[in-house]
Amino acid sequence: MEQTLKGTIIYGDEFEPIDGYITIKDGIIKNIEESTITTDVIIAPRFVNAHTHIGDSILKDPPFLPLPELVQPPDGLKHRILRETSYSDLVSSIKASIQDMIKTGTYAFCDFREGGSTGIQALNDALGIGSGIKALIFGRPDDEGMNYLESCDGTGLSSTNDLEYEYIRDIVKQTRERRKKFAIHAGERDQTDISSALALHPDFLIHLTTAGQKNIKDIADANIPVVVCPRSNYITRSGIPPVAKMLDAGILVAVGTDNVMLNSVNMFSEMEFLVKTNLYDDRQVFKLCTLNGAKLLGMDKESGSIKMGKKARLMILTKKSYNMQGLRDPLSGLVRRARPDDIIRII
Repeated sequence: MEQTLKGTIIYGDEFEPIDGYITIKDGIIKNIEESTITTDVIIAPRFVNAHTHIGDSILKDPPFLPLPELVQPPDGLKHRILRETSYSDLVSSIKASIQDMIKTGTYAFCDFREGGSTGIQALNDALGIGSGIKALIFGRPDDEGMNYLESCDGTGLSSTNDLEYEYIRDIVKQTRERRKKFAIHAGERDQTDISSALALHPDFLIHLTTAGQKNIKDIADANIPVVVCPRSNYITRSGIPPVAKMLDAGILVAVGTDNVMLNSVNMFSEMEFLVKTNLYDDRQVFKLCTLNGAKLLGMDKESGSIKMGKKARLMILTKKSYNMQGLRDPLSGLVRRARPDDIIRII
């Protein structure tokens, strides 16, 4: 089946707005033709949400507490709530967040799942068949040990300060033996877990809000990507991640919305917050939320930007909404102003 779309296309890996046509056949972008046209829509690549905890969807209005009281295992508030939640309620709440991601323009996400094999199964049950979104699942051990690795894409741990280091090293060893990926939070509360996390040679790190210049240089020298979660770090008072310094050092940086109990999965909100509080560069912010996330998760050959040969994972937004009327720069409008209700179609 072939279809043609007309609009202002946020084109290529540099996200240059061009007016023209996209031809799609069997879900693949077959042709992109620049043309002088009159158009009321913007065609953009869908988001990649590079770090989530959507199991936390069961609790969306927690009190304002210090970060350890909220999320530190085993007895942070989220862990206590999860232990009290039935499996069916857990699956239902995760499914709602997945549908919210799809509706708000996200094509793929990477989730850190607690609860061992059962936690992973809950996410898979929520995803179902043909959900319209791609998920990478990073589990972690529970009372059943390392069995979770048989049913997920890798291991995602909270911090080297939360477990015995030798135990973490064993987890990493077994993860690698199964040819799975390993990622870990670091530098969220302070710098004490950054060097120890780097020594584990993770595939990527999460947060790094407290990273200093030496930490950033060490991460860059080790060629390890970083996922930042600006809204989450702000609400937990962890600080603002030094994104510009990371990019200047050559680090691949992507963006995630983190815990659903703290923030929605809406990547438009993440972009607006990031561009207005930290990184005053529309093009770079959009890249962090699309192509860089795809690169970090190994999906950039098929998604993350609009190019011939890639999958057509697109969102189409109107320029005629009350919110978007008056735009002069479509990319700036997308990053600073656009909302999910400006989307008129998801492909």
